[in-house]
Amino acid sequence: MPVSARLRLVAATAGAFALALLPTVSQSTATADQAAAAPWSARLAVHPLRHASPADDPVLAAPLPTSDCLTQLHRACYSPLQYRTAYDLDPLYQHGITGQGRTIVIVDSFGSPTIQHDLDVWSAQWGIASSQVDVVQWGQVPAFDPKNADMDGWASESTLDVEAAHAVAPGARIVLLETGVSETEGAVGVPEMMSGINHLVNNGQADVVSMSWATSEGMFPGFDQGDYTSLTTLRYAFTNAAKHGVTLTASSGDGGGDSTKLDAAWPAGDPLVTAVGGTELHLDDQGARTAPDAAWSGSGGELSKVFARPGYQDPVRSVVGDHRGTPDISMAGSPNGALWLYSSFDPANTGWTADGAGTSESSPLFAGVVALADQAAGHRLGVIDQDLYHLYTRHSSGLVDVTTGSTGPNGYTAGPGYDQTTGVGTVDAAKLVQAIAHLH
Repeated sequence: MPVSARLRLVAATAGAFALALLPTVSQSTATADQAAAAPWSARLAVHPLRHASPADDPVLAAPLPTSDCLTQLHRACYSPLQYRTAYDLDPLYQHGITGQGRTIVIVDSFGSPTIQHDLDVWSAQWGIASSQVDVVQWGQVPAFDPKNADMDGWASESTLDVEAAHAVAPGARIVLLETGVSETEGAVGVPEMMSGINHLVNNGQADVVSMSWATSEGMFPGFDQGDYTSLTTLRYAFTNAAKHGVTLTASSGDGGGDSTKLDAAWPAGDPLVTAVGGTELHLDDQGARTAPDAAWSGSGGELSKVFARPGYQDPVRSVVGDHRGTPDISMAGSPNGALWLYSSFDPANTGWTADGAGTSESSPLFAGVVALADQAAGHRLGVIDQDLYHLYTRHSSGLVDVTTGSTGPNGYTAGPGYDQTTGVGTVDAAKLVQAIAHLH
């Protein structure tokens, strides 16, 4: 049986981040590099197609424990219960910090027609209370067609985003903002997304917004001439979100980063957005670490040409120089350790896949942490990078340094302190949420 595809962000030679297939095996770097070298038109043609290797990622009637994944799928796969242990979430839940009273907005094109049912089934599998998913269709969203590869891919993305956010903040309300124009490159599809975000912000329906999509700065018209207005005029929704105290998170990209040019992924590279990179976790069946987290080879990280270094990155000026650097922080993203997902939007492929990976996973995971911190602080946190870099300078135990791994042939190597593989590191959620709450 063919397997549901994942929408992924892969760096193009022109600097764009295309929606493309993420490799499902541990040898992910070579596959991502091959995709990066492919012509834009070729990658655009194949990005929503399904995997042709069901042995790597079969659709199953029930999820497998990690030990069985390693023997049967030849890679690790994890449940949200393992994440609870790995990210130290249980102490928060025991004190009633679950994201209750907070709203996470997920922004995707087209969405999934079965998202509430799928979250209910996914939650029941793990003994987690489900959450209300309020679908907001913005613009003319066409009727879902499972045979439409683009819609199928976005439904798969929506499933990942919602289930990953719920894995961390099970008490939070989720709003799935569905737009009717597929986000592809440059400004295509972005105006509808910005308008929808702005609407929800103005109506008080957002505490944190997660965006698991990207396009590079270089794909916006005028970039080569130094005219960035086609990008900056779309920032109004972010400016408005910041004024309302709404936190924005975005995937840093899955192309492995590029240290040879100034051309960051957007919206991750926007100073009003927290750029979330990907790590590779090494967990046993109970979620205990068997080795420290490493940088995931496919995780994106670049320097912006459009945006100067924001003040909150002054402590890492020796790394980023005069430019906005990404990522800011990182969470699970490697396909070698993917999150189990359940979906039924495609009747021919209904069931469980170990398919939750890429920085598309990392962004909603961290959005869940923000929802927990919002609840603990008693209010929205706004541009949370201010807090993250402040805690970084204080060597907060809530930020866990990632010192091993690298990102792509032209990317970066992890080491002590901030770097453009994983930013300020990954999280001990209980300690980070407590530290942020104390700042407020």
